[in-house]
Amino acid sequence: MPGIPVIDCGGALAGGDATEAAAAIDAACREHGFFVVTGHGIDPGLLTALDRAARDFFARPAAEKAAIAMARAGAAWRGWFPPGGELTGGVPDGKEGIYFGREDGPDHPRARAGTPLHGPNLFPDEPDELAPLVLELLDRLTELGQEVLELVALGLGLERDWFRRHLTADPTILFRIFHYPPAGAVPEATWGVQEHTDYGLLTLLAQDDVGGLEVRTPSGWIEAPPVPDSFVCNLGDMLERVTGGVYRSTPHRVRRPPRGRLSFPFFLDPSWDARIVPVPGFGDTGAAPPPRWDGRSVFDWDGTYGEYLSDKVARVFPDQAASLQEPKGS
Repeated sequence: MPGIPVIDCGGALAGGDATEAAAAIDAACREHGFFVVTGHGIDPGLLTALDRAARDFFARPAAEKAAIAMARAGAAWRGWFPPGGELTGGVPDGKEGIYFGREDGPDHPRARAGTPLHGPNLFPDEPDELAPLVLELLDRLTELGQEVLELVALGLGLERDWFRRHLTADPTILFRIFHYPPAGAVPEATWGVQEHTDYGLLTLLAQDDVGGLEVRTPSGWIEAPPVPDSFVCNLGDMLERVTGGVYRSTPHRVRRPPRGRLSFPFFLDPSWDARIVPVPGFGDTGAAPPPRWDGRSVFDWDGTYGEYLSDKVARVFPDQAASLQEPKGS
């Protein structure tokens, strides 16, 4: 079976001719909904340091990690959850993790209004290097995600800044660090993460050398093995929606690992208040979309991206779903 395409974007991201990279990304988006980005320009030392700090945090006792438990963040939806604490399709995942987002201070209008998924991050006191490393990587990945979307736009025959002008002028930024303990550590979990799709536009994923990420293709499930100094990029539900299904938000899953695994997914999503309209020339294709893993359709809803996202994440942590009710007038 064919593998996930590896695309060197170095020249295009450095201001060179983007034609080849944009065409390769377009082909990957149509065939797989997944590709691997190399030549991204992010210092590998940053991820090495973050990997080290994350392992330090997850090795600590649960009582210490619970000092930044998600319940403490309320509607901001930040902080740590324990192994088995996140659900996919109603079933516990075999992982623990920390949720982060853009650092919205108390004076940010949406944080002040109590808008879901906006507000300050929760960082542990120790290791104290975790916070600055996460915030620096958030900045670098936000820039990279916007640049990859520019190549996506070119591949679709659009102006290079189409997504930035229409959907990501004020993007919703989410970031996770996930720790998958060895198989058996979460007895109720069949998978590290069951089959699912991502919600927004683009996901950029760094993973350690353990592997376990699998992608569903028409030919069957294939692996997305670790490639040194790279990011796995996959499409979210909103890119499927805006292209009328020409691009697919591809289901993927994670096997339970033989030893501890770390992954670092970053999500570049539309602006909170954005209404997701079709890309010019990519409305209704007339083709029936294939059945989705959750039995739902990215086309059968109307509203803002914030409303779509709130509904989705409430299913992931149902015990905290009440915190996602947006205040009136916000």
